[in-house]
Amino acid sequence: MDILACPLCKGKLELKVEEENETEVLTGSLYCPKCDVRYPISQAIPNLLPPEPHR
Repeated sequence: MDILACPLCKGKLELKVEEENETEVLTGSLYCPKCDVRYPISQAIPNLLPPEPHR
């Protein structure tokens, strides 16, 4: 967690765990309070792609 940062603002991310095992978070999310953006974690893989802009 110490090396992960928000891809938009480089701010600190907060972890919300929904499901985990002994070694990793399986589902949950990473939240950036500065940007108010949530990045999902699915099958132990965080999706840190920035959200698409609204058109």
